[in-house]
Amino acid sequence: MTTPELNLSSILALLLVVICGCRSAAPTIRSPAELLAARTNYPVRWWTPVATNGAPSWEILPQEAKPGEVILSKRNELGLLSNFAATPFTFRGKRYASLEGFWQMMKYPEGADDPRAKSVELPWAHTREQVAQMTAFEAKRAGDLASENMKRLGITWVSFQGQRMEYRPAAPGEHYRLIVAATREKVRQNPEVQRVLLATGDLILKPDHHQEANAPAAWRYYEILMQIRAESQRRK
Repeated sequence: MTTPELNLSSILALLLVVICGCRSAAPTIRSPAELLAARTNYPVRWWTPVATNGAPSWEILPQEAKPGEVILSKRNELGLLSNFAATPFTFRGKRYASLEGFWQMMKYPEGADDPRAKSVELPWAHTREQVAQMTAFEAKRAGDLASENMKRLGITWVSFQGQRMEYRPAAPGEHYRLIVAATREKVRQNPEVQRVLLATGDLILKPDHHQEANAPAAWRYYEILMQIRAESQRRK
């Protein structure tokens, strides 16, 4: 049996195959977040890893999301969905600078006849109206001070427009419904918040901070946002 004669073109073609094969780079291994972003419209930055060194102990970092999840991190535009965000809205005739300000101001006395205002031994660092115009950690700190006063007074309720409601009920109650309604208004009145929320598509939203076990439903803002997102998606 004779071997077919190789012409010059065939030899050059074989050499190119050998050279290219030797120089080919190893396949790039992409993270689950990059693979997800590649086949969807989700930005990769939502999952960009953050150095753990120096990160606050309360924070859940973007890279801690499981498949199909996204952390509502304050390190990118998803922070607009946080209660802390400066996303002003009007609710039942009054303007609030943030959802956090709305939340924490309910711990403060509504007037001179309010039981929370009657103890001269307990100073209130702010007025209810001042807290309503706060955002982020300023509002949270104001709320922490009020929580200490409530604890010392033995009060377990907050109030809104004269109505008292349990702050940490075992089952979702009036406080939860109020927070849902206020969150819905925050989204509706801030177009950029609505855009970012809808941009999360069908991802499971997760908090960017550690929460206590069995936290009341009103605390689970990420679940409330998914509920509002579903309502908006149905309308569209």
